[in-house]
Amino acid sequence: MLASAAPLLVALIATLLLARFLPLPLRLAARWAARRRGPVAFLGLARAGRAGGGAALPLLALVAALTTAAFGGSVPAGVADARDRASLAAVGAEARVDGDPLPEGAAGAVRRVAGVTDVAAVRRSYDLELRERDTGGIGGVTLLAVEAESYARVAARTGLGAFGADTLRAAPGAGGSGALPAVASPGVAALLGGDAVLVGPAEAPFTVRVTAVREVTPGAASGGEFLVVDAAGLPGGAARAPTTLLVSGSSLSGTALRAAAGAPGVDAPEVVLRAAVRAGFTDSPAQRGAELVYGAAVAAGAAYAAVALLLALVRAAPERVALLARLRAMGLTRRQGRGLLVVESLPLALAAAGGGVLAGWAAVALLGPGIDLTATALGGRSAGGAAGPVTPAADPWSLLLPAAAVVVLAVVASAAQAWAATGRTTTELRAGDTR
Repeated sequence: MLASAAPLLVALIATLLLARFLPLPLRLAARWAARRRGPVAFLGLARAGRAGGGAALPLLALVAALTTAAFGGSVPAGVADARDRASLAAVGAEARVDGDPLPEGAAGAVRRVAGVTDVAAVRRSYDLELRERDTGGIGGVTLLAVEAESYARVAARTGLGAFGADTLRAAPGAGGSGALPAVASPGVAALLGGDAVLVGPAEAPFTVRVTAVREVTPGAASGGEFLVVDAAGLPGGAARAPTTLLVSGSSLSGTALRAAAGAPGVDAPEVVLRAAVRAGFTDSPAQRGAELVYGAAVAAGAAYAAVALLLALVRAAPERVALLARLRAMGLTRRQGRGLLVVESLPLALAAAGGGVLAGWAAVALLGPGIDLTATALGGRSAGGAAGPVTPAADPWSLLLPAAAVVVLAVVASAAQAWAATGRTTTELRAGDTR
């Protein structure tokens, strides 16, 4: 029960700090405005600064509402981020084309498909023989023989263990004689160390030396062990025809990719789209229901903030109308009257907006690590740890949009209040209101 009320407790602390320290900057601003021409800024800031404890309750309502909206929005943001990471790790790029092997010229044909911006050709070989090491402790090792330049671009673009192409660049004449630079998973790197080690099948062995270690890499199974080498440096007897194409781009069509990579008399290649994998994480009614609830929390928080602000303005309406009546009798213009009400209401709205943003961000940062959203994000599917910790994440839209709406609503409502009070000034003066 206490955990569910934690965001509101954060909002309460933020409100107490704001109510305690807000009058000081307002009084300093009023002194500055007193030295400038025109009464609007000075009167508005002076009245806002003298509100004192009377503004604490509206401030609490606004900050609590904005904190609720921010925390509610952090859950869908964390879920979306986890699904993005998990689907990217599962596919390795925006799309993956698999064959055994792929037809010659498939990479060039895929590059010409609409929406494709880059293609990395990879040959995947499973259960690599580490001839001079015992792999019993780490299980099977996947060998990825890649085109260094394009593969490095994909790794950098996806953020899956980025490295420079020179990390894999084979030295001139390395094929069959020198050690190939390799990028390895932590398990393989620990097994091989920094030595030059003979690996590969008996008919085409080659020597590798680990030059970089990465937790993940495009095209390797999440959580699996891998070794990445430059295909150009492999000995002549080693198979080099690609079995996988990692495709970068946008709005990719699986049908178009399959047709481009296929060939007559050859089984159609398998095409996996990242968008399809990501969509597979959201097919549970429980997941959709949870996302709907948190989305409703954002909307409810924003609506509650709007209602709290309007009620605060309505409560102060009689006093403000009477003030305008007196000031109009002393020569205040209608334009100045509208400006006065806007300036008077802005400090509360700005303080609530700023306090709500900070309280919302603090609530997510403090409480988020203790909330596990894995079931909501992935629906029980395994991502091999690629998604990382699935926790709420601060969402700029749910933080800033409701706060900005509060400020805009304060300006609009105050201007409308001033316009509505224009025809009532005479009535207020005749009534002899002493407020």
